[in-house]
Amino acid sequence: MASKRSPRARTPAPVRDLRYQTGFGNEHDSEALAGALPVGRRSPQRVPYDLYAEQLSGTSFTAPRASNLHSWLYRIRPSVKRGRFHPIDNGLLCSAPLDEVPTPAAQLRWDPLPIANESSDWVEGLTTLAASGTVHMQSGVGIHMYLATESMIDRFFYDADGELLVVPQQGRLQVHTECGVLQVAPSEIVLLPRGMVFRIVLLDGASRGYVCENYGQAFRLPERGPAGSEGYANQRDFQAPVAAFEDREGNFTLTMKFGGRLHSCAIDHSPLDVVAWSGNYTPYKYDLARFNVIGTLSYDQPDPSIYTVLTAPSDTPGTANADFVVFPPRWFVATDTFRPPPFHRNVMSEFMGLVHGVYDAKPEGFLPGGASLHNSLLPHGPAAEVFEHASKAKLTPTFLDNTLAFMFESRYVLQPTRFALDAPELQKDYPDSWQPLSKLFTGKP
Repeated sequence: MASKRSPRARTPAPVRDLRYQTGFGNEHDSEALAGALPVGRRSPQRVPYDLYAEQLSGTSFTAPRASNLHSWLYRIRPSVKRGRFHPIDNGLLCSAPLDEVPTPAAQLRWDPLPIANESSDWVEGLTTLAASGTVHMQSGVGIHMYLATESMIDRFFYDADGELLVVPQQGRLQVHTECGVLQVAPSEIVLLPRGMVFRIVLLDGASRGYVCENYGQAFRLPERGPAGSEGYANQRDFQAPVAAFEDREGNFTLTMKFGGRLHSCAIDHSPLDVVAWSGNYTPYKYDLARFNVIGTLSYDQPDPSIYTVLTAPSDTPGTANADFVVFPPRWFVATDTFRPPPFHRNVMSEFMGLVHGVYDAKPEGFLPGGASLHNSLLPHGPAAEVFEHASKAKLTPTFLDNTLAFMFESRYVLQPTRFALDAPELQKDYPDSWQPLSKLFTGKP
């Protein structure tokens, strides 16, 4: 993803001893300088410290109060103070709708994509595997890998097309945003609102991970239904940043994704110059180890929807534009039950990734950093050897450890990119993994 890099100015060190606020969807107040937040009003005639008041909206002004997302940012310079945007090379980053190649009616699986030897920051390393819906109509998702070797120091980025759900698989990230700084490691996630400016610092060198770019309604916590008030992901476990600002001047680049294309402009200061902020439109981090797994205590496997951490609804109730589902360590205790995920054909399209360990339905061939795609109504299920073992295993209580898999799920067909279908990491023989399944029917009960 070619772009001209500007001379670096006063490279800032990673932030240590980070603090957070807690609560998903909360109205947060935060100020890096005491007294920077106006009291009793949003936009006074003169803001304390002679800051500029600026609203960032994540929904239309007239969205219902319960779903209305916006924050007020009190910054050193307003966002309009920047150069003119011009298109730049998208590299391997794509947006829906994709029409490069026909979508194959086949199950797909990839080995981990290698991290390139040449230097690439988080934006330059974005590589699209699939997308659904249409970015212009704000429906569907883009599914990307990031393959980064260097930090973003003089480059800043924001996505005007969708919010970004980032799942690190290799290497810790420090995410500097307009609202403050978040640090995430593999087994954690970070959610970056649509339009939020950020830069990413690599703390452990070369890094790889997954990104779900949600074009539709913002992610939210799913309803618990008959489970009641406890279980699944809890609001209190989501962490929002505290205000932290950069007052840096120099030759910087601000890159924006808009309408499926990348655009850049020159900027003579850091856009992360928000001294205080107030609102509910904020980034979050979440430790997936805090997900409270709910499961059966009797028989049969519940639907995988019980593992949903976040959901982005569509206009059809109960049918998500995007779901984020996690398969963490958990107990299996069901009696007279086939315990791995069963064979199924799902109307929803399923993209799976593996952060670490082994996925119980696919102990071979599905590697950390790899991915699989089972599109709408394409059959899939456990490998032949898994079926053989699970059909005869002694059903004692078993704790499944050393695993963290996840799924991005969408109501729309996920269209792979040409790159994804031509990549040498695509396992051409993956659909053959079920061929050893033989006829077991005897005609007898």
